[in-house]
Amino acid sequence: MLVKQLSVFMENRPGRLYKLTHALGKEGIDFVTLSIADTKDFGIVRFIARDNEKAYEILKKEGFTVGITELIGVEVADKPNALAEVVSLMEESQINIEYLYSFVLTNHNTAKILMRVNDTDRALTILQNKGIKLLSEKIL
Repeated sequence: MLVKQLSVFMENRPGRLYKLTHALGKEGIDFVTLSIADTKDFGIVRFIARDNEKAYEILKKEGFTVGITELIGVEVADKPNALAEVVSLMEESQINIEYLYSFVLTNHNTAKILMRVNDTDRALTILQNKGIKLLSEKIL
């Protein structure tokens, strides 16, 4: 199973992040995850919203450059070394993790890991064979 993530490319200048978050917030869109990678001149805001399709349409209408990326999502115990165990499965199979971020929901005892890899099909097979719980957008 794959999880859809929205990625917004935008200039790194005051007010841009507010414009993005406000555009979604005033329409009742809530974030599940949010990650920002930046350089001096631009940034990529990556996130999953409670309603990705609506968020996509809102941002397009507001003039943002937005794309959809599919990530592998897994759920692991919220304990030390759980992330390392998942990463080691990718490393052993020489699958490159292009980027990764994680989050914990306070009402659960698990951590959610979202990652983009260079060989999604093979990574999914490996994780399933090891009994790692895969996420869907419905679980988030």
